[in-house]
Amino acid sequence: MPSYPLSVAVVCTSNMNRSMEAHRILRRKGFRVRSFGAGSRVRLPGRARNLPVVYDFSTTYEEMRKDLVRKDGQRYNSNGILHILGRNERIKPRPERFQECRDRFDVIFTCEESVYDKVVEELWVREQETFQPVHVINVDMADNAEDATLGSLIICELCKRLQQADNLEDSVVEVLLAAERKTGKSFLHTVCFY
Repeated sequence: MPSYPLSVAVVCTSNMNRSMEAHRILRRKGFRVRSFGAGSRVRLPGRARNLPVVYDFSTTYEEMRKDLVRKDGQRYNSNGILHILGRNERIKPRPERFQECRDRFDVIFTCEESVYDKVVEELWVREQETFQPVHVINVDMADNAEDATLGSLIICELCKRLQQADNLEDSVVEVLLAAERKTGKSFLHTVCFY
């Protein structure tokens, strides 16, 4: 078993739903966790599918919530966005962009393949300093409340198994194969270096 707590990051597109639900669950289970978005801006459902409400990553969750209440509080309450923002406010002040973080993690989980690609690309273009490995694992989940919770529970189970492993480097593939058999899902995985 590692002599230190596993350091984990979870990344979705906007650091709004999936990564924040995983952040909530992992933090409650005692993991050192941070969450991020990999998109250029935070996008929330708007009045029409092709008209999202867009914010900079520097906008706090509280500012977003107040803005949406002002715009159409009933709509954003009924579609669950105000609830999500309230949960997020209790976890951290604002969304964070992965590309702006230089912290090191043992494992980075992504929530969809396009985000996985962005994270891997970002890690590969950074100058390698310590050659410390980081495992990037994609746990694909739809961007809705139910799938975010189910996917986050899978991430939590993977974290527990990896934390219990005698050697993280030797155990990742075995842990992922066991999870694939149990869940019927397949997981993308690559190792990058800091």
